[in-house]
Amino acid sequence: MNAGGHSPEARKVAREAAQWLALLESGAAREQDHLQLQRWRDSHGAHESAWQKVQLLRQRFRGLPLALAMATLDRPDPGRRKILKQALCVSALVPTAWLLGRQLPLEVWQADLHTATGEHTRSSLADGSTLQLNTDSAVNVDLRSRLITLVRGEIALKVPGSAALTVQAPYGRFTLSRGEVCVRLDREDCQVSVVSGTAQLQPLQGPPLLLPEGRQVSLRASGAGPVSAFDASLPGWRERVLMAQNQPLGDFLRELGRYRPGVLRWDPALEALRVTGSFRLDDTDRILALLAASLPLQVQTRTRFWVSLVPRHKSV
Repeated sequence: MNAGGHSPEARKVAREAAQWLALLESGAAREQDHLQLQRWRDSHGAHESAWQKVQLLRQRFRGLPLALAMATLDRPDPGRRKILKQALCVSALVPTAWLLGRQLPLEVWQADLHTATGEHTRSSLADGSTLQLNTDSAVNVDLRSRLITLVRGEIALKVPGSAALTVQAPYGRFTLSRGEVCVRLDREDCQVSVVSGTAQLQPLQGPPLLLPEGRQVSLRASGAGPVSAFDASLPGWRERVLMAQNQPLGDFLRELGRYRPGVLRWDPALEALRVTGSFRLDDTDRILALLAASLPLQVQTRTRFWVSLVPRHKSV
């Protein structure tokens, strides 16, 4: 775990503050949004501290463009006004992007391979192995040492059998000689799922164990959890598909939110609705539209990056 401002909780608060700033700067904020922002600020000291930081940054970046605006917007040059307005829009985004960048660990930016939110990559390594990175993920690859280090997010690794590969994660490591595994790193654990073959695991604490095909286990700082069955069809992200089988809508939306930049909110009354289906991750807006067509909810879009789901016929 990272400490201080690089902890997952600190990054989460910084993202929330930046998202609130983006909403206010968009001009689409309503009176209820301002009230919700105030409740968010009052709910925790860290929230208020983060909000003051984004306000300070906003003022720091705002000064020069606004001064230019006063001198230029009234001039009868449509082209100049257009360029200036574009510059003002860019300047409004700078503090948000800067803040989010500062809150991400340096090792993510320096990783050999990494993906942005909603991005997916598939790489063929020099030894014939295939490495896929899911949304918001990062790894370092050292084939000379036969080592892949998972820095962030989720990967799928397929090893052809020419030579074993070891994956190092914060809560342990495992080695695969031949087969395929999926590995997901969350805040407090790392889930290892074996699609095919057998993985040799060494948790940070406790004895090593063999994990055969169709089994999965969570590694934590305290050691390995219980081994359980694994449905190899579930990590559909490898084929850019999000799958649900009678899943609570709240859980489905929390997973969908990993693939969408910006804010995705929903009324708590929708949490218990059930979702079944396979959804293409190439267009998350379409997924929301499909949910609205099949469930008693409606999608309210403030901006491309601020979307709310509410019960049908109920306004936010």
